[in-house]
Amino acid sequence: MEEPGKDALTKVNVSVLSPEQQEQLRQFKIQTRISNEKYLRAHPEVDEIVGGFLRHLLLKRPSDIREFAADHFASLTVPSGSVMKGNSETD
Repeated sequence: MEEPGKDALTKVNVSVLSPEQQEQLRQFKIQTRISNEKYLRAHPEVDEIVGGFLRHLLLKRPSDIREFAADHFASLTVPSGSVMKGNSETD
């Protein structure tokens, strides 16, 4: 069963916005993308963490992805760098 409002943002009819609101929305999206890109460039460990998760996910192909993700991220250790415990490709 689908969660209520789950796809609410993807079903917004932008044409109901005035031209000024559409431009504001466009500018907001651009600024958000720029901000996200700056953050990701400043934190390259995000790519390593997400990439490690995807590799592990595709190797194991679990039936319950949410539980798998919770277990995967709960097992991360980051004491002095981004080191992932129990996440090698030989697991």
